[in-house]
Amino acid sequence: MANVLDLRRRIRSVKNTRQITKAMKMVSAAKLRRAQERAMEARPYARMLVNVLESLVRRTDLYNDETGDVMHPLLVEREEKNVLVLVIAGDKGFAGGFNSNIGKAAQRFIEERRRQGQTVDLEPIGRKAIGLYKRRYPAANYERTEEHYDNDLATHYETIRHRAEPIEVAAEHSDLLLKATFDEVAKLGRTIVERYERSEIDSVYIVFNEFKSVLSQRVVVETLLPIKKLGEHETTSLQEMTDDEKEAAAKAARESGVSVDEAETTAMDEEAKKFGTADVDYIFDQDPQQLFRNLMPRYVSTQIFHALLESVAAEHAARMTATDAATKNAGELIDSLSLTMNRVRQAAITKEIIEIVSGAAAL
Repeated sequence: MANVLDLRRRIRSVKNTRQITKAMKMVSAAKLRRAQERAMEARPYARMLVNVLESLVRRTDLYNDETGDVMHPLLVEREEKNVLVLVIAGDKGFAGGFNSNIGKAAQRFIEERRRQGQTVDLEPIGRKAIGLYKRRYPAANYERTEEHYDNDLATHYETIRHRAEPIEVAAEHSDLLLKATFDEVAKLGRTIVERYERSEIDSVYIVFNEFKSVLSQRVVVETLLPIKKLGEHETTSLQEMTDDEKEAAAKAARESGVSVDEAETTAMDEEAKKFGTADVDYIFDQDPQQLFRNLMPRYVSTQIFHALLESVAAEHAARMTATDAATKNAGELIDSLSLTMNRVRQAAITKEIIEIVSGAAAL
């Protein structure tokens, strides 16, 4: 059994750990509030964009009258042979099962697609997702070629993909969560749209943690492309929070002063819902069909940005809950070690008294 000095050192160490986890909980709670506000601020823009696109749809022929083909390539549905999966995880740990739950949901989806004979391209977002798939699947091999024309006055560059495995990591986005700006997300959205329009990929799915409130979040696999219905999220699979997880999250949120209810609808949200929905004949400076083709890629980028913001908020909520549980466990461990130390100290005192009394009696 450990002596009193060892137990005191252990108690001091656990107390220091408790201070760290308590501070991390406070930091996560503050970041969660900001992440919630940022996600709420982005919703009116997304709603307005959807309303504008729906207004354009009512004024634009989406199908060619002669051939019956879809006019916009992002609406074209093909047989799914090559699938792109965006996996949004976190940059850091100490978030309980946040990263592992996303990894498990993505892996189940990937295995299901492989059983259907489809090839899968992965684009992990966040250091934890990158670390997971870097060890598991090979990176895609690209070869860049260049050809010179007109006596080297013109040069043509072309990137050729050499696929070696049915599942490959096509690209990594390690700093996208750190910046989390729409401009950076728009670059990713443009590359995805270009690949889809060139028929390099037949569908795009995104795996992330959907966040509505501390008690309302779930890991979902959503269809990003093809776009089947504007403004609606088609969920392929989902994983809800358990009752125990909801109870722990609610307790941590109340102690940190974070609301457990979904954010209320603001006046800006109400205005965004009405924007572009009036039953009047709008006059557009540009051709509605041209506007529609230009706004559709922005719609895709907005959907990715929305998933990114909700994932960031969910990560802070998970970290707040995990560090709160760690703080409580540290307190319980301190109580247990203190009780053990007192028993050891009492046993040592009792032993010394017995020795003194025994020595006195021997005299």
